[in-house]
Amino acid sequence: MNMTPASRGSLPRKDSSYEDVRSHRFPDDPRFGRGSGNGLFYHVVKHEGRSWPHYGRFIRLDRGRTIEHTWVSEATHGLETLVTIALAPNGDATDVTLHHANVPAGDMGRGHRDGWTWYLDVLGQRFERVAAR
Repeated sequence: MNMTPASRGSLPRKDSSYEDVRSHRFPDDPRFGRGSGNGLFYHVVKHEGRSWPHYGRFIRLDRGRTIEHTWVSEATHGLETLVTIALAPNGDATDVTLHHANVPAGDMGRGHRDGWTWYLDVLGQRFERVAAR
């Protein structure tokens, strides 16, 4: 099993609930499971001049603690991989740890590390702006 090392970030605590993470990744998208496991999703990432569709299903949603879902894309060679996002209080912030397991070897598989790092940075910036209001 291949696993990308955990990406870490911190979000302001007041806005770190499951619903806030959901609304950032999939705003108003009826394809996203609304707080229960087994919800399916479809998400398109635009990168390097193309669209990269991603599919998955939510396995575990423990509000304010854990989001676990499968992740399938061209970069995973169509294989179902597993993403686990853990949220943990840390003073006035929330630590976010992301593990992406079973990612295939190769450039496309390794590209997930950069993608998730970028995503956590964007998410952190968004919550900092919300907390500053």
